[in-house]
Amino acid sequence: MRADLSFPASRWAELGASIHYLDFGGPPDGPVVVAVHGLGGSALNWLAIAPPLTGTCRLLALDLGGHGLTRAPARRAGVAANRLLLHRFAEQVAGRPVILMGNSMGGMISLLEAAASPETVAGLVLLDAATPFGPALPDPVAAAVFALHTTPWLATIAMARRRALPAETSVGLVLRLCCADPARVPAEVVADHVRLARHRAELRHADRDFLQAARSVVRAAAGLPYRAAIRSVRAPALLVHGDRDRLVPVAASRGLAGRHRSWRLVVLPDVGHVPQLEAPQQTAAAVLRWLDDMGPALDGARHPVASQA
Repeated sequence: MRADLSFPASRWAELGASIHYLDFGGPPDGPVVVAVHGLGGSALNWLAIAPPLTGTCRLLALDLGGHGLTRAPARRAGVAANRLLLHRFAEQVAGRPVILMGNSMGGMISLLEAAASPETVAGLVLLDAATPFGPALPDPVAAAVFALHTTPWLATIAMARRRALPAETSVGLVLRLCCADPARVPAEVVADHVRLARHRAELRHADRDFLQAARSVVRAAAGLPYRAAIRSVRAPALLVHGDRDRLVPVAASRGLAGRHRSWRLVVLPDVGHVPQLEAPQQTAAAVLRWLDDMGPALDGARHPVASQA
């Protein structure tokens, strides 16, 4: 069943289940970019960066399964299931190949898609991507948050307390964790996130889906298959990372750039985990410079969008 809540650019696609996405538009001959949000996020995470990108790119942003307005198909909200959902979306809605732009967990899923289906991915833009666990020490607050959500009895308590908070407070706490300065996120974008949070607070499956996704991210980051998948990726990539990210240290992206010498790294000073929300103009400028520099290497992503629902 589709939710009544919608946003101006809302679209739906039937891919074995109803998948919600935002079609931000853009020039029909521009490269097709599919934006993939992080854990607990939604397509709304791309509202702030869409305007500076859509003068050049055709931008689509989907709600992954168990996030935003998309129900988890077959009650599966983990990384593997959402990689398959992204693959179907790219093939049947966006048309392949595409440029995948992933933040955090969305970066992890984008990397896995590039490894599993290289014909689908012309290029990658990885914003503070969740990478394999490394030697860098995590931020204590971030480590505590992950422990809360991956320990079963603690997770039950944490989710119950979060559900009891007003939506404005819940969204504010997330932004404080994810941003160096939450005040930089445009007020109208925060308001849309609050509206979605109110809706999701009424969904019985929301807590289950979030916890399943969180545990799946931790398992993937700790496992050898993800490391092997990253090594196999041949698509060109841009890495953008905030140097005040408390969830994924900037050393993670430095490590990726060190192993893939052709990948470009841009470190944004005084920016946290969601640069597309906190520093949309800087992030968009880095993306557009990379697209321009890559030139013909990304021409495969210039094609009409396959279909619209």
